[in-house]
Amino acid sequence: MPELQSSIAYHYHERTKYDPETLAGKAYAPDWNNPPVPFKEYKLGIPFDLKPYMTGSADISGVEGQYWRRLSRFLFCSYGLTLRMMTLSGEPIYLRSAPSAGGLYPAEIYLISRGTPLLPAGLYHYQPQTHSLLYFWESEVWESLQNACFWNSTLDNTQIAVVVTAIFFRSAWRYQDRAYRRIFLDSGHLLGNIELAAAINDYRPHLIGGFADEAVNELLYLDSEQEGAIAVIPLADRLQIRENLPLAATALPSATQTTYPRIADGELLLYLHQATQIPKNRSFSKQDLLKLAPPDEQLVEDKYNFPFCLKVPTSSKAIRWGDDLTDLEKTILKRRSTRAYTGDNLTLDELRFLLDFTYHPHHYVDQGLDPTPDYFDLNLIQTFIAISGVEGLEEGCYYYAPKAQELRQIRFKNFRRELHRLCLGQNLGRDAGAVVFHTADLKLAVEQYGDRVYRYLHMDAGHLGQRLNLAAIHLELGVSGIGGFFDDQVNEVLGIPADEAVLYITTLGRPG
Repeated sequence: MPELQSSIAYHYHERTKYDPETLAGKAYAPDWNNPPVPFKEYKLGIPFDLKPYMTGSADISGVEGQYWRRLSRFLFCSYGLTLRMMTLSGEPIYLRSAPSAGGLYPAEIYLISRGTPLLPAGLYHYQPQTHSLLYFWESEVWESLQNACFWNSTLDNTQIAVVVTAIFFRSAWRYQDRAYRRIFLDSGHLLGNIELAAAINDYRPHLIGGFADEAVNELLYLDSEQEGAIAVIPLADRLQIRENLPLAATALPSATQTTYPRIADGELLLYLHQATQIPKNRSFSKQDLLKLAPPDEQLVEDKYNFPFCLKVPTSSKAIRWGDDLTDLEKTILKRRSTRAYTGDNLTLDELRFLLDFTYHPHHYVDQGLDPTPDYFDLNLIQTFIAISGVEGLEEGCYYYAPKAQELRQIRFKNFRRELHRLCLGQNLGRDAGAVVFHTADLKLAVEQYGDRVYRYLHMDAGHLGQRLNLAAIHLELGVSGIGGFFDDQVNEVLGIPADEAVLYITTLGRPG
């Protein structure tokens, strides 16, 4: 008999939770003899070498040189290789400008060109190991992309589009079915880099999460059992007036599947991904395609206003990112996840800076950053912060109200010991000065966007997490994301409402 759940997304989330009573009995070791291949390679294609435009060995004085210089820097800051380390086994490990759980980097980047004098029409794959674009399909494909994206208006005048895909096995090899969460958190980190790298290089990325999956996969010649498109991003050139387009809908709903068979362990990830797809024949109204709140209404009224709680204002001066955002570029390229904290306190001003850059991009318009970057739906994401060591701030758990720009205390306690346990015994949780939790009411989110919302929620949480990452590194603080935790116990211990599903944890502290 088929099972009946609220939805397959909710079923997946419940089934992939970690619990202290059951996790010990699910010991799993990856197959070290069959690791995932870290890079996707093509046997045929025309390479466009982008390295000379990063090293300065190419002439960048003219229009052509500047075009390639901007594209090269954009791709490198988004997902380029920033460090090569040798392991004891002699195998190299590559780190990139965006963080990834376990260093597995499940995402791939493709470029689709409408056809420009310098970038002929067709399909390109970004090869981070050589920092090059491989032109693997010469054809007019833009109309097919528009059709697959239900004629999203941001594709009307743009000339190139980024497509982010996920190779599922890269993360599932280590994290099994729960890898689906990590894949989209990692892709959210990448979206955060794309947003900021675009601003540095005078592009404006337009995020599209509502597209016909099969159509985009076929367009890119993907094996959909192994790899799937997860975001389409038209890249508007801010130096070309006709490409400065009005915003359009970023998220479209999928169906909500409530009847499904029993799904074996190891098959749940792919089943969920297929269930969250939008079919080619789906039709949307003009209102659906244009639906986007005005910029000043992006964050509706803060969800929680607990009576009689301590309220701490968080308004802050903006972080300064240097002339032409040079310090932002340097920060993206030197970013690393912190492995240990000293346990020393942060300052309240430092926490205010972090929150300001993460949640208030409109404060950075004078520095050339986008005041209203695209997310899928930030109104669905809530933020709670466990404070263990912040000077001038009482220990406890707080709700962050971005609209009011204040912290609202919901529980009084030092949670260091509990955070160590909740984060699966990782010392990062115990020694951090502050631990940020991104959550969402999953059932309500599914009612709004169908099962596909599970993708949107995790990418938005990862996007916010990447802004936290970069702000922390710039302030010379330590920062590390955690995707493995005891789900239900987080809510119980910290006092977070039970309806809030925990999506992501970011630890912040003094680097050890």
